[in-house]
Amino acid sequence: MIVKQVSVFLENKTGRLNEVTQLLGDAGLNLSAFTIADTSDFGILRLIVSDPDKAKEILKKNKFSVQTTEVILVKSPNRPGGLAKMLNLLQKEDVFIEYMYAFSNSEDTAVIVLRPTDLQKCMDVFQNHRGDFLVQEGQYLF
Repeated sequence: MIVKQVSVFLENKTGRLNEVTQLLGDAGLNLSAFTIADTSDFGILRLIVSDPDKAKEILKKNKFSVQTTEVILVKSPNRPGGLAKMLNLLQKEDVFIEYMYAFSNSEDTAVIVLRPTDLQKCMDVFQNHRGDFLVQEGQYLF
């Protein structure tokens, strides 16, 4: 599934992450997943939120540098080799992944956030190989 991800550029200063989460929480926005990549001077906070357009608006209004990007959410069996199987398929089909992060809310399933260089090609590969990734009866990996 393709969703919008919110990316926030933060100075590496105490309290900046708290400001973002407080603003989003006060606006009633739920965070489903996030990751932070940092350098010595700044970080990039990537978020999956309940309303990415509203999050972007609120953060811009409060002087944060923010943008939205489309990413793909993929379900994966939460077991050894599940991620490798998916990545092997993408490599075989020549799909390059810029970055990814994941979370699990059960013992059976993990959710992976992928940012491929070619979103549509990646989605096409998943659709073309759907039958290869049955998690349980009626539920596919992608």
